[in-house]
Amino acid sequence: MMKKFLAAVVSVSLMALFAPGAFSGERTLLGVSFPEEKIIEGKVLKLNGLAYRKALGFIKVYVAGLYLENPTQDPEEVIESEQMKYLETQYLTKKATAEKLRNGFIDLMEKCNSKEMVAAHRGHIDRYASWLDKDMAPGLSSSSLYIPGKGLSLTYQGEVRGTIPGKEFARMYYRYNVGKKASKKIRKGLLGIQ
Repeated sequence: MMKKFLAAVVSVSLMALFAPGAFSGERTLLGVSFPEEKIIEGKVLKLNGLAYRKALGFIKVYVAGLYLENPTQDPEEVIESEQMKYLETQYLTKKATAEKLRNGFIDLMEKCNSKEMVAAHRGHIDRYASWLDKDMAPGLSSSSLYIPGKGLSLTYQGEVRGTIPGKEFARMYYRYNVGKKASKKIRKGLLGIQ
């Protein structure tokens, strides 16, 4: 009986050692914690990966967490799949001004998507960018939510700004986060490839 008890204690200790956060139910990056799961619109979404962005090599701009119904390391699955997707971004600096965020969003959408798609969705790109109208600061956040059949919505500093309908714009949005031309560090982090 004592051997079984000791074996159980060792087993639990090893699990705790090699799976940090397994008991806390969250993961932390640069001091920002994200729960392993979120329940949104009655569905359980799982944390797929975490990423962070630095500017000029030393300014910590944000930490982002990507949640999916069906976690995957396949970027095409993230981009194309018709599942609920949620991307939460927690800001770490006051240097993330509205103007920088708007311009950065537009530049990345143009860089990571074909000219034809950008031209076809120019109105949607500009509309979404217009919602990025307040400077960010440490502790403030934004989040995007894709719901199949509805579209991609933005919540900015706790306020729901609107929804871009359909799936094409959402695919463009996820392509700039995890597609071939996305930032390598952010892509790998959100895909859970470390």
